Amino acid sequence: MFSSTVMAASKKPRLRLRDVALCRLLSVVFVTLCGVLLLIFLLASNSTSIGTHDVGNVDAYRHDLKFAKWPDLPQLNDLSLRLEKLNRLPPRNLDLHPTLAKDHIIVVLYVHNRPQYLKVVVESLSRVAGISETLLIVSHDGYFEDMNKIIDGIRFCQVKQIYAPYSPHLFSDRFPGVSANDCKDKDDALKKRCEGNPDQYGNHRSPRIVSLKHHWWWMMNTVWDGLRETRDHSGHVLFIEEDHFIFPNAYRNLQVLTSLKPRKCPDCYAANLAPSDVNSRGEGWATLIAERMGNVGYSFNRTVWRKIHNKAKEFCFFDDYNWDITMWATVYPSFGSPVYTLRAPRTSAVHFGRCGLHQGQGENKACIDNGMVNINVEDPDTVSNIELDWEVHTYQNQPGYKAGFKGWGGWGDDRDRHLCLSFAKMYHSKGTAYPL
Repeated sequence: MFSSTVMAASKKPRLRLRDVALCRLLSVVFVTLCGVLLLIFLLASNSTSIGTHDVGNVDAYRHDLKFAKWPDLPQLNDLSLRLEKLNRLPPRNLDLHPTLAKDHIIVVLYVHNRPQYLKVVVESLSRVAGISETLLIVSHDGYFEDMNKIIDGIRFCQVKQIYAPYSPHLFSDRFPGVSANDCKDKDDALKKRCEGNPDQYGNHRSPRIVSLKHHWWWMMNTVWDGLRETRDHSGHVLFIEEDHFIFPNAYRNLQVLTSLKPRKCPDCYAANLAPSDVNSRGEGWATLIAERMGNVGYSFNRTVWRKIHNKAKEFCFFDDYNWDITMWATVYPSFGSPVYTLRAPRTSAVHFGRCGLHQGQGENKACIDNGMVNINVEDPDTVSNIELDWEVHTYQNQPGYKAGFKGWGGWGDDRDRHLCLSFAKMYHSKGTAYPL
């Protein structure tokens, strides 16, 4: 009896030890399974598109992706973050113009800070036949209240404002603006221990100058690939600047040109409102004109944009702060054939700017003939004046910037070049900025 009791007592501890070991094993298995399930859940949630019903979460998600996953883009400051939120607002005047015409040509007006000029452009646009049928996008290089007030007064069409959040004008103490340790003028970076790469002429970057090319490239990538209102647009987009006077027949003429282009000039990449020679009003002939692509009132479609976008490296590494000279000297020649544009023999837009680079700001500094613009709009400029049966006269070997031109410089800093490349990738690479 005693022995059996002792045996029974000695077996109980063994059973408890086995139970404890089994419990520990089950706990380890349970924790491991939970970890695996959690990992699967996280992977699945990351691959699922985020709905737009929770705006706050969407914004936070986008910002996290942009800054944590894509370090090539500079971190935005408070002002840039606010402007980026404004970029996501829908167009205004939807109550006045609820629908867009089926074949509408989007108009993009890109501006800096010349309110005297902008008033003239907006006033000319208000008189353009058909402007109420389309969307006007105003792209700002910087944030200036005087410019905003003018755009706020537009009622003649849908209008959407976008602001370049990486504009050098928004950063007062670091790149893309001016940094305290930046090299200046012709500084020797090694001797002065400053930051920056000089251009081919030995000059260091000027934020005021490089903003021209940065804004144009950011705008192009954002309009074609970033905005909800435009990223599925397959037709032409017209680009104008704050010193382009637009004639009343411009939009109707452009509609005719873009419809005739595939048949009349299949090798033409674009359609222009004005001659490439900014001093010309046109030949006045009874024929269409095919010539080198100009920079006043130019329009092209998504197919052409894809060709341009594919040349991002050429664009971003060419040492010239001018976007248009960069296109003429390196991007267009890389296409392998002449880049023609189709236009009418009579201009529908005029470049009236008399100021230098980003000048003319403020009432006292305007340089538009002492604040007045005297552009003669004649009767033929008020209605479409293109005949459908006209032939095409082609200009060949025109003067101007071509392949082989080295550039005017101003674009030698590696930081500018890589920021430019980042703009080309920001709506395409996985884990970068989402479309606005």
